[in-house]
Amino acid sequence: MQIAEHIASLSEEGRLLAAAAEQAGPGASVPTCPGWQIRHLLRHTGMVHRWAAAFVTEGHTTYRPDGGEPALDGAELLAWFREGHRHLVRSLEEAPADLDCWTFLPAPSPLAFWSRRQLNETTVHRVDAESALGGPLTPVAADRAVDGIDELLTGFHARPKSKVRSRKPRTLRVRAVDAEATWTVRISEDPPETVRAVGGSDPGDGVDCELSGTAEGLYLTLWNRLPLTALTLRGDRAVARLWTDNSAVSW
Repeated sequence: MQIAEHIASLSEEGRLLAAAAEQAGPGASVPTCPGWQIRHLLRHTGMVHRWAAAFVTEGHTTYRPDGGEPALDGAELLAWFREGHRHLVRSLEEAPADLDCWTFLPAPSPLAFWSRRQLNETTVHRVDAESALGGPLTPVAADRAVDGIDELLTGFHARPKSKVRSRKPRTLRVRAVDAEATWTVRISEDPPETVRAVGGSDPGDGVDCELSGTAEGLYLTLWNRLPLTALTLRGDRAVARLWTDNSAVSW
């Protein structure tokens, strides 16, 4: 996806998140984030939006801690979230193409990184907000879902922070049935190594477990927003559990 598309989608995802949060109410439980209510979701996501925008607008080239979550609630909290989201979108729209600032995953440029990262951050938390309503979720287009899976598998879980480890080497294949996209994830005592098959071609047998489904289903399941039952699983279920039990992302 191009940067402009990421930013446009980020704008829409934030709008949908706020609308779902407003409808659910601040005290509604968030099933996809046990222990959280909508108020916690808004405080967290709003904080992340402001943290990201500061790198873009102020050009920090080293890590800076976030500003913390506010003690706001109700209508005041919702207005604070919306203002911060609009500020993030504007910051990305107005940023120069040669923006120089700190990032924490490989990307073609800092602007490409922050646009993509905040789109996926906001999309996942929009799903959280909609889950509090108990109804259908707004769909995620296949190309966006594939891009989000790429970021998760080849970005986040390539870092030393990844807890997806196994003393016995295991191989997990992730296959999107509605897109030319297949990933092979090799799990060992080191951080997982992921290779995406060129053109979505099948990398062959020799995997311990395969998860297949729509790109959207894979995206939300790999982010632990849908259960494994949302996908088709072939092979050793314990390998899939290695992922679901250990893949929670920390900064």
